[in-house]
Amino acid sequence: MKRVAIGGIAIECCTFSPLLTRLEDLSIWRGAALLALYPALRAYPDIEFTPLVRVRATPGGPLVREVYETLIAGLKAGGPWDGVYLDLHGALAVAGMTDAEADLTTAIRAAVGPATLMGASFDLHGNLSAGVVANLDLLTAYRTAPHVDVDATRARAINLLVKSIRQGTRPVIAFVPIPMLLPGEMAMTGSQPAGRLYASLPAVIARYGLLDASYFVGYVWADEARVGAASVAVGYDRAAAEAAAHVLAAAWWQVREQFAFGMPALPVDEAIKQAIHAAADGAPVFLSDAGDNITGGGVGDVPHLLERLIAFGVSRAIYAALVDADAVAACFKAGRGARLTLTVGGRLDTAHGVPLRLDAQVRFLKDGELRHREAVIDVNGIAVILTERRTAFTEEGQFTALELSPADTPMTVVKLGYLFPDLQRIARTSLLALSPGAINPEVRALPYQALRRPMFPLDEEMAQGGGHRFTGS
Repeated sequence: MKRVAIGGIAIECCTFSPLLTRLEDLSIWRGAALLALYPALRAYPDIEFTPLVRVRATPGGPLVREVYETLIAGLKAGGPWDGVYLDLHGALAVAGMTDAEADLTTAIRAAVGPATLMGASFDLHGNLSAGVVANLDLLTAYRTAPHVDVDATRARAINLLVKSIRQGTRPVIAFVPIPMLLPGEMAMTGSQPAGRLYASLPAVIARYGLLDASYFVGYVWADEARVGAASVAVGYDRAAAEAAAHVLAAAWWQVREQFAFGMPALPVDEAIKQAIHAAADGAPVFLSDAGDNITGGGVGDVPHLLERLIAFGVSRAIYAALVDADAVAACFKAGRGARLTLTVGGRLDTAHGVPLRLDAQVRFLKDGELRHREAVIDVNGIAVILTERRTAFTEEGQFTALELSPADTPMTVVKLGYLFPDLQRIARTSLLALSPGAINPEVRALPYQALRRPMFPLDEEMAQGGGHRFTGS
C-alpha cells in the first residue's frame, strides 16, 4: 500500500499589520480530525493517508517564528512517504523570513528526499515563487473568488498526486510570474475580465494536454519580492507546459487595465452618502470597510467608518464589527439593557485609527468559550457588534445568533473586501468604502520596500502603451 502524508500551514499574513499571529490564534488539526477535513480521501482505498499537522488562522500579521519552527517539526515527522500533500495558502509570512512557503517546502523536501512526490493546493490569493515551485511536483489553486471551490481544489490536488503515484510518473511545473499588483476586490470571478480568464483554464488544459493549470491573483498586502500575479501549468511534457503558462500569462497581462472593483469603490464619506441614498426605502445595503478587512488580514479595530456613520446621523444600521476585548468585558459586567460609556477600537492599529468614545446601551450578549464572547451595543440606532477576537462576519447566521437581521436592516457595514455568497444573497446594493487600515485596496498607497520592480500599476513604464512590453516571458 502506498503511503501519503497530509499536512500544511495555510495562513494569509499581512506584513503591514502591527499584530503578530501567535499560537492562541491558530486552529490546529491532527490525527483523525485532520483526515476528516478531506472527504476526497475516501475515493482511494489503496492509499494509506497519514495525518501530520494542519494549521489555519484568521488572516492576520506574520506568524511568530517559534510557532512556525514547532509546526515544521510536526510536518517533517514520520516517513518514508510515497507522496506528500500540502494544504497551503501562498501568503504565509513568518517573522524574520522573506518567503515562508519556500522555506516550508524546502524543509519538507529535505526531510522526505528527492524521490517522494510532493503536491499542494493553494488559495488563488497566494504569492507563488520559484523557490516553492522548485520543491513541488504538482500544484493547483482555487478558481473562484469568493471561494466556493475549496473542497474541489483540494480533491483535485489529491487526485493528481495519487494518479502520479499510481502511474510512477513525475509531473513538471511551468511557472510564469506576472508583474502586476491586483487586490482581490478587483479580481472577483463573478466579474470581468477575471471570470473569462478563469473560465479559459479548462480549454487551455485540453489544448496543451495538461494535468492542470492555475492563475494566481496574488496577495498585495505583503512587502516581499514574490508578490504579484502568476500563471502555472502542470503536465508531463515540459515544452507544452511552458507554452501554456506563457499563453495564460500573456492573456492576463493583455487585459491588465480592465480589472476593476466588483462594486462601486468610493472614499468613506461618499460611500456613506450613497449608502444612505440607496437604503432610503429600507432595502438592505451593504457597505464594506475595505481598509480594515479582516478576511484580508486587517486588524479589525479601526473605528473610522463607525465614527463617520455617527457623524452622518445614520440610524437603523448594523456595524460588524470592532474587536475590543475590554469593551466586551465592560458590557458583560454592566449586563443587558445597561447604559454605559465605552471607549472602543483604535488600540491595535494605532497608525490608522484612534479610540472612539461612545454613549451606548447594551443590546445583546453572546457568551462563548474563552475569547469568543460578543456584545451588541446600541449607539443612536446603530447596532455595533463588539468581539473579543477578530471576527469576520461573512454569513447571515452570525448576525441572527446576535438577534440581528441584515435582511431587515437598511444598512449593514462589514469589515470585508467583498461580500461572501451568503451576504450577496441578501444585499440589494453593495458598496466598497476605501477606508483607512492595513488592508488598503489602493495599492499605490502601500509602503512597499522589498517588492520587485517595475510593477503594474506602480510604475509608468508598465502602463498600456508604455515602453515596457510584457509577453509572459
